[in-house]
Amino acid sequence: MKICAFIPARYAATRFPAKLMQMLGDKTVIRHTYDNTVATGLFDEVFVVTDSEIIFNEIVSNNGRAVMSKRTHESGSDRIAEAIVDLDVDIVVNVQGDEPFVKRGPLEKLLRVFTDDAENKIQVASLMQVMTEQKFIEDANYVKVAVDKHMNSLLFSRSVIPFPRSKDAATVYYEHIGVYAFRKQALLNFTSWEMTPLEKAEKIECLRYLENGVPLKMVVTEYMGVEIDTREDLERAAKLL
Repeated sequence: MKICAFIPARYAATRFPAKLMQMLGDKTVIRHTYDNTVATGLFDEVFVVTDSEIIFNEIVSNNGRAVMSKRTHESGSDRIAEAIVDLDVDIVVNVQGDEPFVKRGPLEKLLRVFTDDAENKIQVASLMQVMTEQKFIEDANYVKVAVDKHMNSLLFSRSVIPFPRSKDAATVYYEHIGVYAFRKQALLNFTSWEMTPLEKAEKIECLRYLENGVPLKMVVTEYMGVEIDTREDLERAAKLL
């Protein structure tokens, strides 16, 4: 089974432009993400996939591997799908470029979903972590996920889900961590589908899978660090580093 990691990387992020090129300690955010992904030792190959010459040059000038996108893409998954069309690969892992604290443990748990799936039923898997701070639960920058008893995704939203109507229920909130693993064909299928209504409304790409009847197998992991969406996140990341 050939397993490759791809890191989609846009320069012009909406909330925090050029966030991937911000310095975090002695390296840029995107280099932390790339170097830490390679350091896990889990992948046959690791690539950054980008539409930016600045990001491309940042990676290749530091002995990394990068691919320039040929077209404009709405999502990171679309960007990766273009890169893998002619690539011999079985499992594709999408590591978000703004996740500089990538570690082996969570990714290993994610990949185990596929290595343990003898019947090849699972098409897509992703990570989540328990949320405990109310300010983050209520923050629309943090994507929440609700799951069934088999840990398959039911819904992703920037709103608070589940809504705590009953104050007596023990409510668990999960934050969706933007790290995905796909079977190659599942990812190619994704790009053949039109953007779906919930995906457009929430700006959450994995909703396209749910709206086409494909659940994501969710894997609970420990805290992975800080996702860089705002300048405040960068400050938190610097403290964690």
